[in-house]
Amino acid sequence: MQYLAEGLRLPTNGLDYTILAIYFVVVLGIGFAARASVKTSLDFFLSGRSLPAWVTGLAFVAANLGATEILGMAATGAQYGVAVVHWYWIGAIPAMVFLGLVMMPFYYRSKVRSVPEFLLHRFDKSAHLLSSILFAFSAILIAGVNLYALSIVVEALLGWPQWVAIVVAGLFVLIYITIGGLSSAIYNEVLQFFVILAALIPITLLGLKRVGGWDGLSGSLEKQHGADFMTAWGGTGIGDANPLGANWLTIILGLGFVLSFGYWTTNFAEVQRALSAKNLSAAKRTPLIAAFPKIFIVFVVMIPGLVAAVIVPKIGTPGSDLTYNDAIPLLMQELLPNGVLGIAVTGLLAAFMAGMAANVSSFNTVFTTDIWQRYVKKDQPDAYYLKFGRLITAVGVLASIGTAFIAASFSNIMTYLQTLFSFFNVPLFVVFIIGMFWKRASMKSGVWGLLAGTTAAMVNYFVIYKQGIIDIPSDQGANFVSAIVGFVAGAVVMVAVTLFTAPKPEAQLAGLVYGTESPDADEAPDEGDNAWYRKPALLGWGAIVLATLCYLPYSL
Repeated sequence: MQYLAEGLRLPTNGLDYTILAIYFVVVLGIGFAARASVKTSLDFFLSGRSLPAWVTGLAFVAANLGATEILGMAATGAQYGVAVVHWYWIGAIPAMVFLGLVMMPFYYRSKVRSVPEFLLHRFDKSAHLLSSILFAFSAILIAGVNLYALSIVVEALLGWPQWVAIVVAGLFVLIYITIGGLSSAIYNEVLQFFVILAALIPITLLGLKRVGGWDGLSGSLEKQHGADFMTAWGGTGIGDANPLGANWLTIILGLGFVLSFGYWTTNFAEVQRALSAKNLSAAKRTPLIAAFPKIFIVFVVMIPGLVAAVIVPKIGTPGSDLTYNDAIPLLMQELLPNGVLGIAVTGLLAAFMAGMAANVSSFNTVFTTDIWQRYVKKDQPDAYYLKFGRLITAVGVLASIGTAFIAASFSNIMTYLQTLFSFFNVPLFVVFIIGMFWKRASMKSGVWGLLAGTTAAMVNYFVIYKQGIIDIPSDQGANFVSAIVGFVAGAVVMVAVTLFTAPKPEAQLAGLVYGTESPDADEAPDEGDNAWYRKPALLGWGAIVLATLCYLPYSL
C-alpha cells in the first residue's frame, strides 16, 4: 500500500475541526430526515420516483465528483498536463446529452428499476444476470477507489493510518445510506456539490497566484515538460510522442465514444439519479442540467494538478516520495489558511462520500432487485426486500473497504478507474447500443456480446499490453485501446450470434428499440410549462455549443 508522503500533514486547528463537525452533523441530519419518506423498497432504491429535475441534475454531477474528479483528475493534470480536458469536453458532455435526449426515454418508460433490468426486457435472463453480476462487482471496486481517496485526506487531516481512515469513513457512509436510502444519498449530493466547489475554487485561485498566474504556470511547465504538455492536441498525431501516450484516433474513439458513452449512458450509479426523477421530462433533463457545470468543473480540478507539478517538479517520479494522488493534499498544506483549510477538507470528504455513496446505492439496488429478488428469493413481501436492501448495503460497504486496498496500489487512481471502465462499462454499452438500434439483434446475442467484450478488453490489457506484445506508451493509452478492442469484439460477436439464433418477437420489442412505439405512447404529456429550461433539445444543443467554444483555444 502507498501511504501519504512523510510530513504531508495539514496544519488544522479548532476552527477547521468545527467546520468539519458541522458538516457531518448536517449530513447525518439529512439521512434521518429522509428516513421518514422510506416506506417501500421503491422509496429506498429510487426515492419513489418523486424528485424534481434540478435536484436529480445536481446529484447526477455530484455523484461523479468523487475520487475520479478530485484526486484522480488533479493527478492526471500533474502527470499528463492539459490533455485532462479530454475527459470532460470529449469524454463526458456529448454522452450526457445523448443519455438525456435518446436513452432516458427508453429507461424511464420501460419502468425498470436498474440498467441491467433493461437487458432482461430486451434480451433474456442470461444477459440480465451476467450484466447484474458484472455491474455489482465493478460498483464495489469503484466505491473502494473513492474510499481510498477519502482515506488519503483523513490521514492528512488527523494523521491516522490509512486502514483506520478507510474503516471509519466507510462506516460513516454506511450509516446515512442505510438510514435514508437513495433520497439521503441524493439530497446529500446536492449539498456536497456546493461544498465541493467551495473547496476547489480557493485552491485553484491561490495556486495560480502562487505560480505567477496562467502565464507563469504555462512557462514553467513548458520548460519542464515541453510545449505539448500545455495543449490538448499537441503531439497526438499517429506515431507522435505526447505526455498522454495516445493519438487523436484513440482519444476520439477510445475515450470520446466507447469509454465515455459506456460510462455515462449505462453506469447505473449515474442513471439511477435520473430514474428517481418525478416524470419523463424531469428524467430527460437530469443529465442535461448536469452537463452545464460539467463544462467548467475541469478548470478547478486540472489547474491544481498543474500547479502541483510546478511546486514539486518531481511529483510522481521514482525519485520523489509524493505520488500524483498527493497533488491536492499538497496544495492544501502549502496554500490554505485555517478556516479555508477546514472548508477544503470538508469539500474533499464530501466529494469522496458522494462518489462512494453513488456506487453503494446503485450496488444495493442491482443486487437486491436484479439478483436476489429475481433469482434467489422471489415473490416475497415488499418489506422483506426493503430490509434486505439495508442489509446488502452493509455488505457492500464492507466489500468496498476491502477493494480500497487494491486502489492503494496505483499511483494514479484515474488510471485504475479507466481500466475498470474499459473492462465493465464498454461491453455493456455495446450490447445496449446494438440492442436499442437493431431490432434483429437476437436474445442470445446479448450475453455473448458481454462475454466477448469483457474478455477482449482484459486480454488486450493484461496480455497484449502488459506482456509487451504491442508497445503502447502509457497505461491511459492502453485503456483507450482496450476500450476500442472490447467494443469491436462485443459488436462482432453480437452480429455473428444473431445470424444463427432466433430474434426476439417483434411484439415484445415495443418501446425497447428505437423507432418502435412505447406501450404507453398515448399517455398524457408530463405536466409543466413551456419555459426554455423545460426543453431538453435546447439544453442539449446549448451544452454542445458551449463545450465547443471552450475547446477552441486548445484546438488551434
